[in-house]
Order: sequence, then C-alpha cells, then structure tokens
Amino acid sequence: MGDKTKPEYTIPQEELDDLLDKYCRNYTKMAEMGRFDKIVGRDAEIDQVMLILLQRNRKNACMLAPAGVGKTALVAGLAQAVVADRVPAYLKGAQIIELDMPAMAAGTNSPGEFQARFNPICRGIAERYHDPDLPRYVIFIDEIHTIMPNAKGSAYSGLSEVMKPYMTVGDLHILGATTLDEFRMYVALDPAMDRRFQKVNLSMPTAAETLEILKGIRPSYERHHKLDIPDECLEEVVKLTEEHMRKRSQPDKSIITMDAACAWHNMFRSEDRTLSMEGVYMMVAKETGMNPNAFTDNKFDKDEVFDPTLNKVETGGKNFSDTGEDHRDR
Repeated sequence: MGDKTKPEYTIPQEELDDLLDKYCRNYTKMAEMGRFDKIVGRDAEIDQVMLILLQRNRKNACMLAPAGVGKTALVAGLAQAVVADRVPAYLKGAQIIELDMPAMAAGTNSPGEFQARFNPICRGIAERYHDPDLPRYVIFIDEIHTIMPNAKGSAYSGLSEVMKPYMTVGDLHILGATTLDEFRMYVALDPAMDRRFQKVNLSMPTAAETLEILKGIRPSYERHHKLDIPDECLEEVVKLTEEHMRKRSQPDKSIITMDAACAWHNMFRSEDRTLSMEGVYMMVAKETGMNPNAFTDNKFDKDEVFDPTLNKVETGGKNFSDTGEDHRDR
C-alpha cells in the first residue's frame, strides 16, 4: 500500500501558523512554559468544558461569571490539563488559542477588513477539523459579546458572522467568556449563536475556597517577591477583602491585594523576608480609602508609612530621596 496522501488545504499550514502567531496567544504553549499559576477549585468546571468539547453537536462553551471570578483562569486550567495529559483522547495535544483582538484590529480601517483577517484563521482551523493526525484547535474569545453585530461601538462587532457558518456545520470549537447580563443583552439576541453555545456558570468562590486558592498560588508569589507569605496574612487578606471590597469579586480582589502587599513590603520593610500584616493593611487601606489603623490595634505612623522619603529603600545604592536632607527635622 502506498503512503496516505496528505489532504490539500486552501489555507496552507505555513500561512495558518503565521496567522496564529500574529493574532493569537497559545495557552497550551504557555502552560508548557509554566506561565500560569496553579488553578485551584475549578476541576468540576474544567470537566464540564471538556464534556461540551467532546460532543458532536453544540460543542462550544460560554463561561458566564462576573469580572474577577476566574473565567480566563479556567481556560488556563484546561490548557494545563492538556499539557499534563489529563484529558480524554479526543483532546490530547489540543491547542487552546485565544484571539488577540487588538492585534487583529491594528491597522484595519473597516469592519470588513478586520473580518478578512479572521476568516482565513477560521477556515484553516475548520478544514483541518476532520484530520485525525492533527491536534484539535480550541478558539478562546474573551468578552465574546463584543463580536456580536448588535455590540454597537465595539471595534470587533460582526466577527461572529465569520464564525457562524463554520459553527453551523460543527467544524469549530469555540470557548467564550462574558458576564450573564452581557450574554443576555448581545449573544442571546441571536438565536443561531445562542443555540450553538452551552453555558458554564462559574460561581464566585466562598471565603474558604478563596483561601485555598491563595494557598495554591502562594509558591509562585513567594518566588517572585522572594518573601515568605504566612497563612495568617492570607487569612487576613481574604477577611478584609470580603468585608471592605464588596463590589469586587473573589478571588481576584484577594490575589491583587496579596500581590500588592508583597510589593509594598519589599519597598518599605525589605530587611524582613516574611510578609508583614502591615503590608496587608496598607494595601487594603489604599484600595478602600480607609485608615490602615482601622484594621488593627497596632497603630501605624501614617507619615512614616506613606512618605517614601522617610523610608530607606535602597535602589542602586541610592535612596528614593537624593537630597541628603533629614526630612524628620522639617
């Protein structure tokens, strides 16, 4: 028997690879490089997305949650599962790619020109869908409501019309992410698009779940900041963000606060290599406008804390203040 003839594609592999490099971020490659933090507490949702991708029909998932709950992190978790070979055979080696919308729109003067850049990506991926020797491509579109024709004012509006024919015949896997309200306002108004997505609702983690998430990602932040981060600091971060940042979502607000507290500690308390509770209080105070003394019985000197000229921070052998004067005598 002769060698199996390779199929001819209208979009050559070299051209498709070039387009993907220019206009997409490859989450699978990023996961291979260890670019993502450990994803904690989303195993059930990742399994739900896999279950959708394995289906013959309606093989597209849309993750619905408020900002900061972890929609993008879930996609990173899926890529990590692919790299760790914790996926069904159908998804082994899958390439999870995110459309880089600003890069694709750069230099275009009309929606038609923008869509013309996206069309060969869709076509190139779709025509390879049935080739068993090639990996699956899964296209991730964050803020997917912005690609709908009724998203007035969006630079990406109408992109859904390029995808729709390929989705109709089942030759694309699409992962979308948006809020429930925006899905209802934009995506659900197009019955054809609405039918092709299965919804994956992400609930905001509880305080206890958020604490476990922080503990799971702590090693990455300890390596970056070269600090030890005690459990009690993580517990205080979760407690204070729950109490005083109610309009924002977990785990995002706790992760941001922990990161900022470590940065503050390295600026003002760098001689101590264990994160101080003071750093946590200062960053919660910065985000909420409250006095840091409101969080503790240990009173801080506000001037000492907030004025960098009064804190000796060595940067290249010089302090932030290069006047040589003692500001305490003023």
